[in-house]
Amino acid sequence: MCGVVLSLSLICLSGLLPSIALAEDYNREFLVNRDFSGKDLTDSSFTKANMRGSNLSNTNLRGVSFFGANLEDANLESANLSTATLDSARMVGANLKNAVLEGAFAFNTKFNNAVIEGADFTDVLLREDMQDILCQNASGTNPTTGRETRETLGC
Repeated sequence: MCGVVLSLSLICLSGLLPSIALAEDYNREFLVNRDFSGKDLTDSSFTKANMRGSNLSNTNLRGVSFFGANLEDANLESANLSTATLDSARMVGANLKNAVLEGAFAFNTKFNNAVIEGADFTDVLLREDMQDILCQNASGTNPTTGRETRETLGC
């Protein structure tokens, strides 16, 4: 019975395909202290969301938009933030231990007092003054990429 109509054929085959994460829209939402740990939020958008104190540890945040988001004191330990848009985000006091930020856009992001031990900042666009602040506390090697935090920041 599958395959009679193209659309039915796709429905019948859908059980054979791996599950694909669907991008979510959390723009401007109040998400203080929420638990997103371990989820796949690839390409989701949190533009101008308030996520203070939220748990995003071990989360796939590849390509996510955190433009203008408040991530103060958020836990992003071991998160994948590759190619994420972090511009104008507030990551003051955030835990970025062992996070991968490769290729992220973070030009106006505030990382003051962030924990960055083992974080990978390869090809992250940062303002020079923020880069200097991050270099003061940069240490460790990222367990996923094998890169040293100081080297990825160009310290």
